[in-house]
Amino acid sequence: MNRAALILPVLVFIIAGALSSVFIVDEKEKALVLQFGQIKAVREEPGLYFKIPMVQEVVRYDDRILGLDVEPLEVTPLDDRRLVVDAFARFRITDVQRFRQAVGASGLTLAENRIDTILRAQTREVLGGVTSSEILSADRAALAARIRDASRNEASTLGVEVIDVRLKRTDLPVQNLDATFARMRAEREREAADEVARGKEAAQRLRAQADRTKVELVSDAQRQSEIIRGEADARRNAVFAEAYGADPEFFDFYRSLAAYRASLLGGNSTMVMAPDSEFFNYLKSDQRR
Repeated sequence: MNRAALILPVLVFIIAGALSSVFIVDEKEKALVLQFGQIKAVREEPGLYFKIPMVQEVVRYDDRILGLDVEPLEVTPLDDRRLVVDAFARFRITDVQRFRQAVGASGLTLAENRIDTILRAQTREVLGGVTSSEILSADRAALAARIRDASRNEASTLGVEVIDVRLKRTDLPVQNLDATFARMRAEREREAADEVARGKEAAQRLRAQADRTKVELVSDAQRQSEIIRGEADARRNAVFAEAYGADPEFFDFYRSLAAYRASLLGGNSTMVMAPDSEFFNYLKSDQRR
């Protein structure tokens, strides 16, 4: 009975020790076997592994692609137009042994801080060498690739590979927005004023041209009407002259009748003249006979 009581704890201890000496590395991670803080083994392939219980420990690191949002930072391009840039990066731990040596027990937190510092420095350096127009254009993808390549060299000392860098947002600083909007508004108002001035100038030019054309047309019409009226008067006088030459007495009689008709129209038919006036020659009895 006493022997069984002694054997049972020993078996439990042996089983616990055996279980604590076994560890599993899956496909999403890499592991380091540490002994008193020193690296004894690197386990990068998925599988079942062993370690010395109570002496060695296992530290696991994520083998997947990780994301990091870089804190927004201000950059000053070549044209001195300050911009606020918001970027993010994708990275992966490629060398867990170097990663452990670089960041120690702080692990991923310290690594992200150092990667953030690297990305901020490279972003300022790359974007500071171009104009703001290039940053805001379609060339920003090429600029992000330059930031990635430059950051990749420095991050490799941490055992990390920077896979991708993207510029999410590029804006003006808040304190510059009002001034920029005011300047843009002033430029648009100036352009609008220029357009209005050009429109008024064009309208004045067209109006003057129309007035000139009207004067020319009216003058030409009056000239033609005077010519036609003069020709008609000449033709009328020629007809009268021809009629008078053919029968002067009949022409005088016709003219007198026309004068009688014109003078006796209307409600007032009273005329005052001498009885022997030639106006009544064709109304006298001897003339009728």
